[in-house]
Amino acid sequence: MRTPHALLTTTVTAAALAATVVAPAPAAGAGTVPAPGTYYVQSATTGLNAADAAGAVEQHRPRGDEDHQQWTLRADGASHLLENTDSPGTCLGRAGDQARTVACTTPEARWAITPAGPDRFTLAAPGTDRRLTVAPKPAGANHPAPLAVGTGTGDLATWYLTPVVPVTRPMPPQDTRTLDQVTFLTAHNAYANGVDGGFAPPFVNLFPNQNRGIERQLADGVRGFMLDIHQTPDGAILCHNSCTLVSRPVALWVDLQRMVDFLRSHPDQFITVFLEDYVDPGVLRAELARVQGLSDVLYRPDRSGVRENGWPTMGQLAAAGQRLLIFTDHSRAADQSAGLTRDSFGVMYQREWTVENHWSMGPGVGASDWSCYSRWYDANTNIPLTRTEPGFRPLFVMNHFRDTPTAGTAGTDNGKLADRARRFCQPAARKKPTYLAVDRYDLGDPAAAVTALNTYTLP
Repeated sequence: MRTPHALLTTTVTAAALAATVVAPAPAAGAGTVPAPGTYYVQSATTGLNAADAAGAVEQHRPRGDEDHQQWTLRADGASHLLENTDSPGTCLGRAGDQARTVACTTPEARWAITPAGPDRFTLAAPGTDRRLTVAPKPAGANHPAPLAVGTGTGDLATWYLTPVVPVTRPMPPQDTRTLDQVTFLTAHNAYANGVDGGFAPPFVNLFPNQNRGIERQLADGVRGFMLDIHQTPDGAILCHNSCTLVSRPVALWVDLQRMVDFLRSHPDQFITVFLEDYVDPGVLRAELARVQGLSDVLYRPDRSGVRENGWPTMGQLAAAGQRLLIFTDHSRAADQSAGLTRDSFGVMYQREWTVENHWSMGPGVGASDWSCYSRWYDANTNIPLTRTEPGFRPLFVMNHFRDTPTAGTAGTDNGKLADRARRFCQPAARKKPTYLAVDRYDLGDPAAAVTALNTYTLP
């Protein structure tokens, strides 16, 4: 999917990474308990994982093989045991109405695992209706971390058993692979590059997220662009936090025109734009109207049956000429109250079509947080990374950057991108990342991770 360039030389071979994620065991079919193996016990409500927390069992942010979150499933007569991989002989169990880790030899460690829908299960004390469950959500708060054992029903008592090492399949040929099977290199704050123009007040301007302009990013294989837009008398302008005191800022339509022109000369390519959107819908509509040829390449998933039938193939998108997808992080509800929705002129509401992990790995330097959990899980919102719908799998935006970009840290982080995608974020979302969003994509070879992810698909 990318234009050949020296940037794409991989230090981690695609075959090597793909080999680490291929498992011989078949995936569990509907109505069956998964085969013995190592799993994450993952809430269908929150997407968080059951973890051993000093004897208590709590739901924690997915952290790969850290934080005592992996459990080895094995049959025990008619029941099953889930033994913690970090504490041999200790199993996920129960004590009264609380989930606890207990000795695997005790009756309290046994679970009756019952299918509860595609890839979903309930875990009950054998012979009872007492199930492992997430506690109900208090008003104005997240679901409590401690897990309970009670008569919960619905998603609160429903779990994914997500394999630590998933089954994979080779990637289909380029024209027949669907949009959600492909991974794209994505530039976080692509406009904040110091090449095309100013993007922030003078001090902040010293910390660009990227080091190359939009046209060079396109030539280097970047296919996802995260852009912040603010409203000024001149329209929708690309700036960080505000456009006050910004020297030579770039208008949104200018960068979109660059992308449309690129697509005209590269008819097999696909581009996605993510707008951090602080403008009125009418202003955005007028800005898009300035882009020549936009309507010829704009992709409208809301008009093509995606929610019912899944994403189209890349060949279908190329044949239709629909090769530019634009998302906004703005609220549909706010637009409805204003009388003009952005999807009426082709800008999709991101929360309706994607899932996205939390945007920061920590400050610019120092300790990092590799946990992978939904950006949209808080007291007011619950969109887990695991969200799916019948016939529809949201695209997965994987953020991999820090609060403040520094060249040294970005290069180190980007060199670890493939590992975080494989061990942390892919199992956390139960799907491959569609977009790998990074700072300073020219450092640490993040394109190697994109290449590797594009060698396989998940069931």
